[in-house]
Amino acid sequence: VSEAAMIAGHDVKNNEIHGMAQRGGSVISQIRFGPQVYSPLIKKQSAHFVMSLEKLETLRYLHLYNPETKMVVNDLKITPVTVTSGKSEYPGDIDKFLTENFQHVNIVDANRIAKDAGNIKAVNVVIIGAMSNYLPFGDDIFEAAIRNSVKKNHVDLNIESFYRGKEAVNT
Repeated sequence: VSEAAMIAGHDVKNNEIHGMAQRGGSVISQIRFGPQVYSPLIKKQSAHFVMSLEKLETLRYLHLYNPETKMVVNDLKITPVTVTSGKSEYPGDIDKFLTENFQHVNIVDANRIAKDAGNIKAVNVVIIGAMSNYLPFGDDIFEAAIRNSVKKNHVDLNIESFYRGKEAVNT
């Protein structure tokens, strides 16, 4: 998304926070783009878009969302260590909570879509494709961003995954 925003001529700022990601922890990336951006940090209740690779991760950052936030959430449940060890419980019906509290929620089986496209590792591009229905860039911009971001021998797979993700969402 950052690459697409830059290709489209926007000022882009982003950051990533890795919370023990190699050990099953969460990762959050924040991207801000526009004519002029001073900070990558998203203010409370000001996120326009959320892309989540796992359902529970969507709930970790509720303070950033507002009722108009557009969400694409992978239909994937990964049970955290705190739940498997009995220290906490996995939340109930996450889909229901999201759809009751936010107006634009899309639950997408991105893992299946990526696997059907040829490689489960393209799940992130499926999610970007689904979110592209809301973002202010044309498909040509996303294709260019994909070509700039992945190895040449993976371009076709990723473009295919992008379009399959795009088709998975009815806006």
